[in-house]
Amino acid sequence: MKEFKDPKKNIFYYYAIAMAVIILLNTFIMPSLLNPKVEEASYSQFLTMLGQDKLSQVYIDRAENKITFADKTKPEAKLYMTGIVADNDLVTRLNEAGVDYSSPIVEQASPMMQFLLSWILPIGIFMLLGNVLSKQMMKRMGGGMNAMQLGKSNARIYIQSETGIKFSDVAGQDEAKEALSEIVDFLHTPEKYAEIGAKLPKGALLVGPPGTGKTLLAKAVAGEANVPFFSISGSEFVEMFVGMGAAKIRDLFKQAEEKAPCIVFIDEIDTIGKKRESTGYGGGNDEREQTLNQLLAEMDGFDGKKGVVLLAATNRPEILDPALLRPGRFDRRIPVELPDLLGRVEILKVHIKKVKTDPGINLETVAKAAAGTSGADLANIINEAALRAVREGRKRVSQRDLEESIEVVLAGYEKKNRVLSDKEKLIVAYHEVGHAMVAAKQKESAPVHKITIIPRTSGALGYTMQVEEDEKFLMSKEEIENKIATLTAGRVTEEIVFGSITTGAANDIEQATKLARAMISRLGMSDEFGMVSFEQDVNPYLGGSLVSTGSAETGARIDRMTIELVKKQYNKAGDIIRDNLTKLHELAKHLYEHETLTGEEFMDILNAPPALPDAPKEEGTAEAPIADSGEAAES
Repeated sequence: MKEFKDPKKNIFYYYAIAMAVIILLNTFIMPSLLNPKVEEASYSQFLTMLGQDKLSQVYIDRAENKITFADKTKPEAKLYMTGIVADNDLVTRLNEAGVDYSSPIVEQASPMMQFLLSWILPIGIFMLLGNVLSKQMMKRMGGGMNAMQLGKSNARIYIQSETGIKFSDVAGQDEAKEALSEIVDFLHTPEKYAEIGAKLPKGALLVGPPGTGKTLLAKAVAGEANVPFFSISGSEFVEMFVGMGAAKIRDLFKQAEEKAPCIVFIDEIDTIGKKRESTGYGGGNDEREQTLNQLLAEMDGFDGKKGVVLLAATNRPEILDPALLRPGRFDRRIPVELPDLLGRVEILKVHIKKVKTDPGINLETVAKAAAGTSGADLANIINEAALRAVREGRKRVSQRDLEESIEVVLAGYEKKNRVLSDKEKLIVAYHEVGHAMVAAKQKESAPVHKITIIPRTSGALGYTMQVEEDEKFLMSKEEIENKIATLTAGRVTEEIVFGSITTGAANDIEQATKLARAMISRLGMSDEFGMVSFEQDVNPYLGGSLVSTGSAETGARIDRMTIELVKKQYNKAGDIIRDNLTKLHELAKHLYEHETLTGEEFMDILNAPPALPDAPKEEGTAEAPIADSGEAAES
């Protein structure tokens, strides 16, 4: 490890250089700059200029035996100097010529003024320039630090309830608030717990997907407890100097103990809390491990009775070091999951207070359509609805704005500059109606909420939205199979109606394959493997990443079974489409003409007596597949 030189020596070194430069300036350059330039001349030249009336001012210095005179015909009255020759008529000649003459007046500046101009002013200029240049250099180095800031935690401190956030501002996380309310109660009345011998949990780890409100909950705890709140991100402990991360940990806990009772919140703690390497010496990040070791030591060292509570948040709990999660450090693990239906309604109520709305807004409908979204997504839905109302020149948010904003958040904005040809538009219409029809003809399937063939910025040329009537947390084997059949229905419809297939089913194929493989390899829904898992989801909060635990032979069998399962549901969807071709043509024509169908309109047409269909010109043809840059369907 390299030793760092004392930064103060560098500062004195630069001060010495600055003083040397100032002395040289005062000795050689400043006198020549301050004193006026005088050119030597002969006495005869002086007399000649006097006779030609060119002199403006004459200074006679008897002590120095010199005459200084100015030529008024030259710019800025150029000065000349000559020696005095014995001339008794000099004064008479000057009087006759009408030239002003006098003895030279030597103006001596006060010593204080000379000191200020010669020393203080240059030093001030040097210090100002040095400060500006050092700040610019620190900015280029990524924020930088000075010698006095090395090892400081730089945590943002909110004194008492300055966060302005209470538990009432956090909705949809009742279980997490209940678990944290005990910490708040301890900070308010610690003697109640000390009397029975109970200790305050040293740390609480908030775990959940992004956007669920982990940071908001930590601030709400501080707001409710009315104590100082230290907030810092895990990445702020990562420094270019070895040992600075550990020094910041020590400084953070030192400040916290001085302001106890208080709350220390470390966001994204996985940055410094990753599992330490076990591959031998030199196998890991030494600086990060030093920071983690210091954090572990500090958590063991401080007394919980003082009222210092450590909160941390992460969406990657699987990579944290086990020593960090043991009892006595992070005693509690509080899940902050995606909200359920009731939670989504409560979150929407919190955010809808900030905007003006039409009377009769139904937030439950919005919450059902926004299944699987986080609190941050719901806040964005409200904001998008308000922006849409402003764009259309209205001063209040309507139900239509809210429903449209859901589509914006989930599928993107309408892509108005993408104009499909009539043939492509017809293909997309049949594709989406195929999805909706197979979904409607199956018992264990979510109802159709909306069908549209308006392209979106996400790349979709259209989509079919299904919304569950009730909140569901489990899916049966039949429901998953029906969902796979619904996903394959778009491609089946293209093949049956047009005799060819397009690239529009790319997203459907991905989702169907993922569901079918999960049934076999992870969910134990195959007769051959039974209740055996061959894949593990190691990162459930960030989209998931699967790790295979089976052999290569088993993987090949899973692949074959996945193909067979998808083919089976593909054939099932084909049978449903062939049995309802008349309604398919009728619905596709209606969607082609109107571009959007609501769930009620779709079911009314589907359940109405069949009308004479206008079969498309392309029906039954065997044209080449139509290339498309986007995906035609999302289910």
